[in-house]
Amino acid sequence: MHQLKAYIKFLLASQNQHGLHSPFVYDLVTNCFYDKNKYPEYQQIKKYKVDLLKNTSEIEVTDFGAGSRVFKSNKRKVSKIAKVAGITSKKAKFLFRITQYLEIRNCLELGTSLGIASAAIASAEKTTLTTIEGCPKTANIAQQQLKKFGFKNIELKIGEFQHYVSDFSNSQKFDLIYFDGNHQKTATLQYFKALLPTAHNNSVFIFDDIHLSEEMEQAWLEIQNHHKVQVTIDSFHLGLVFFRREQVKEHFKIRL
Repeated sequence: MHQLKAYIKFLLASQNQHGLHSPFVYDLVTNCFYDKNKYPEYQQIKKYKVDLLKNTSEIEVTDFGAGSRVFKSNKRKVSKIAKVAGITSKKAKFLFRITQYLEIRNCLELGTSLGIASAAIASAEKTTLTTIEGCPKTANIAQQQLKKFGFKNIELKIGEFQHYVSDFSNSQKFDLIYFDGNHQKTATLQYFKALLPTAHNNSVFIFDDIHLSEEMEQAWLEIQNHHKVQVTIDSFHLGLVFFRREQVKEHFKIRL
C-alpha cells in the first residue's frame, strides 16, 4: 500500500525532459533516459536473465538486508529469485545505458544477487565492475553465470559489505556506485557516507528502491540534503545522485 501511494504521489509531481532548465539533466534525460535505440547488448542481458529463469536448482539464501517480502523460506529456487527478486528488464537496460552514456569506467555494486544488474553495467564499453554479495550460495550462482556469459571485467567479492567499504574509501575512486544490497535506512546511509570519499566530481551514485518503505524515503531525503550532493533525480524505482560542484543544487522527479 505504501508503494502505491508513493507512486501516485510521484506521478503527480514528476516530469519528462520538457521544462528542464539544467543543460546537464536535460541532455541526460533526452539522450539516456529516453534513448530508444535497440542496443545489441540488450540481447545479452536478456539471455543472461532467461538462462537464470530456467535454473530450477535450489539454494539456501543468507539474507543480510531488509529480508524478503515474497519468500517465506530461505530455501529458494534460482529461477524464482531471478523472477521475483531480480531487477526488471527495463531497469537493467537503463543501467547499461547510463553506464555507456556517462562513459563510466570504474564501478562498484553493493548486492550482486544473481548478477543481472552486474551483467547490465559490465556490458557497457570499457567498464570494469567490482561487485559484492553477502550470501555465498547466491554469489556462487552469480559467479558461474558471469563466467558462462564471458564477463571478464567483473570482480565478485563475497562477504558483508562493511568488510570491504572501509578499504575502498581509503584507496579508490568510483565513477558509479550501485546500491542494491540492503534496503534499510540505517545501512543505506551508513554505506552512502562511508563511500563518499570514493566519489569525484563526475561520479554518480544510484540507489535502488528509494520508495520501498517510509524509512527508505527518509534515507533518500537525507541523502538529497547532504552538503556534498548537488543534483538528484528520482525516477521512482531508482534514485540518482550527482556531485557536480558547478551545478546549482536541484532535485528532479523524472518518469523513466
